[in-house]
Amino acid sequence: MDTSILSLKSAAYIQLEEQFGAHNYHPIPVVLERGEGIFLYDVDGKRYFDFLSGYSAVNQGHCHPKIVNSLIEQAKKLTLTSRAFHNNLLGKYEQFITQYFGYDKVLPMNTGVEGGETAIKLARRWAYTQKGIEANKAKVIFAEGNFWGRTLAAISSSTDPSSYHNFGPFLPGFELVPYNDTAALEKSFEDPNVCAFMVEPIQGEAGVVIPDEGYLLKVRELCTKYNVLFIADEIQTGLARTGKMLACDHENVRPDILILGKALSGGILPVSAVLADDFIMLNIRPGEHGSTYGGNPLACAVAITALTVLKEENMVENAEAMGDLLRAELTKLQSPYITTIRGKGLLNAIVIKHDRPNASWDLCLALKERGLLAKPTHGDKIRFAPPLSISKNQILECVGIIADALETLKD
Repeated sequence: MDTSILSLKSAAYIQLEEQFGAHNYHPIPVVLERGEGIFLYDVDGKRYFDFLSGYSAVNQGHCHPKIVNSLIEQAKKLTLTSRAFHNNLLGKYEQFITQYFGYDKVLPMNTGVEGGETAIKLARRWAYTQKGIEANKAKVIFAEGNFWGRTLAAISSSTDPSSYHNFGPFLPGFELVPYNDTAALEKSFEDPNVCAFMVEPIQGEAGVVIPDEGYLLKVRELCTKYNVLFIADEIQTGLARTGKMLACDHENVRPDILILGKALSGGILPVSAVLADDFIMLNIRPGEHGSTYGGNPLACAVAITALTVLKEENMVENAEAMGDLLRAELTKLQSPYITTIRGKGLLNAIVIKHDRPNASWDLCLALKERGLLAKPTHGDKIRFAPPLSISKNQILECVGIIADALETLKD
């Protein structure tokens, strides 16, 4: 790695990671030590606008004081019991989140990918006990271009070679259809062994790919028609990020199984949740699924506050307004290097066109030097997803930074 533009302090921290850590990430060369609201600060004290938000885990802003206070107060009392025993916060949290989203039951987990695995297990169990599919024949359909993690199950559904290459054999019972193609989806549903369709309402890691208007509504209709469970992966798109509490809310559709994660804790600790009604959830019996840390008291306290903050601080409304402003201001730049601007709310992306192979990476380095942090995905795409508390003046300042950084592509 070229560390010529780094301070000695930053270079030393990065060298430690290179020497002692697995090389499974390629981060932007910045070493962060503090966060507050929409800002991050590196070890040398330089301030940055955060335009990644921990892949939408920090929707409420870094170290939100109310969420941090919940963490501290609960950490003084009790952090973990495991599910071998009851604790005084789990039922309270379960009531809160099920009423918040309108489902009968929640199954608490930790990470987003665990949420995905849980949803698939629930769908398969429902397939055998309720739909009557023959044992070990249930199929789950996924959309091409999906990303929900890197476990063996997740990569078994992936179309990205960087996720699945040389990691086989893969999990059976998964099939793929093109994203945003309801005709292909319906054809797949003609197989009576199909039990579920798991889909991101907007494909985040693929570069903020937004389906046609009406796609989710048609998915809901087809799932109902063919008795297939609609699993919505709202780990990145949920919790006010797209200008609605859930991205599915843009078309007023209700999935059978809802997966949440990331901002469910405001970026404080890993918390995920799978929500469904009794006819799905109660097919799982004691001992058949679980997690040592799932539903721990610390997570419950933090998640309740994180969800409360979203509503108290009108983050849904601000995400919608600031997202509209961001896309409008980016369009005004009329940059020859931006071929596409897309997004909903504050989940946005630009597609870069340049003869230079690493132009998107180089642009993110230029943004970093100017005090804005973003990261490319799939080569030519850069997500712009700041915390949902960002203001109009801050959006305008950030677009100015982006405009200035784009000038470096002329070199």
